[in-house]
Amino acid sequence: MTGLGRVRPALVWAAVVAAIAIPGLEAATSPLLAWRDPIYIIGCFAGVAALAFLLVQPLLAGGYLPGLRLRRGRRVHGWVGGALVAAVVVHVAALWLTSPPDVIDALLFRSPTAFSVWGVVAMWAVFATALLAALRRSQLLWRLGHIGLGVAIAVATVVHAWLIDGTMGTVSKAVLCALVLAATAKVVLDARLPAAFRRLARGRRPL
Repeated sequence: MTGLGRVRPALVWAAVVAAIAIPGLEAATSPLLAWRDPIYIIGCFAGVAALAFLLVQPLLAGGYLPGLRLRRGRRVHGWVGGALVAAVVVHVAALWLTSPPDVIDALLFRSPTAFSVWGVVAMWAVFATALLAALRRSQLLWRLGHIGLGVAIAVATVVHAWLIDGTMGTVSKAVLCALVLAATAKVVLDARLPAAFRRLARGRRPL
């Protein structure tokens, strides 16, 4: 193994940790949190955590993280998926406790703020993915549905986060959002979906 090959795993993990930690640290020191209630702050950080999970999820599913390849990575992917659902629940519950009318307007898609609409779309896509996992039957249908919902979650969450002038720094948030979309696109491209659709149409079992 070359010198670069030996340090590459450490570089990959360092890049992932930095992409997650820097926006989190900027959020922790944001003046927008001054004088805010603890419930509101918890809700904010649950949202930041959810965005961070969306970077890790495709990396785990695709086996791209050193030390977490294939089956082990997908097992951790399931655990992180549960943490993502929990983060979304905490995020929405905290916003509900802070301002119930705003949450009701968002859930009914009558909020005047576009970021609320995208946030609700992302939330329902997360819940749908969890339900799909609980009711998992066909491996092929699960794969197609899971990837489709994963793309919806990533895109809706990134738009939601980007439209909010919130606690994360602009540059660090932009980098994290771009990485989430790039990692999601990488998994989709590697998933060989056209072949999967052909197999579904022929009624064959997945590879």
